[in-house]
Amino acid sequence: MAYDIKFKKAVAKDLRKLGKSEGDRILTKIAAELPEIADSLPGLRGKFAGLRKYRIGSYRIVFAIIQNTIVITRIRHRKEVYRN
Repeated sequence: MAYDIKFKKAVAKDLRKLGKSEGDRILTKIAAELPEIADSLPGLRGKFAGLRKYRIGSYRIVFAIIQNTIVITRIRHRKEVYRN
């Protein structure tokens, strides 16, 4: 099932930290692949229950599926994405 993609405001800040070329690469991959495979990606547990994760290189995309929309909440490096 294909989904629409929405971004939380915090994602813009995350993308600025990555730089233009890396951010463009990640956004292109999200648009091309994520809507088709979102249902099959693993869910998170603990305080992140209800969210799912998608890995692109060294970066982790954390998102939720709400009705027919994917809401991306964070894009960060794998070692720091789950820190407060």
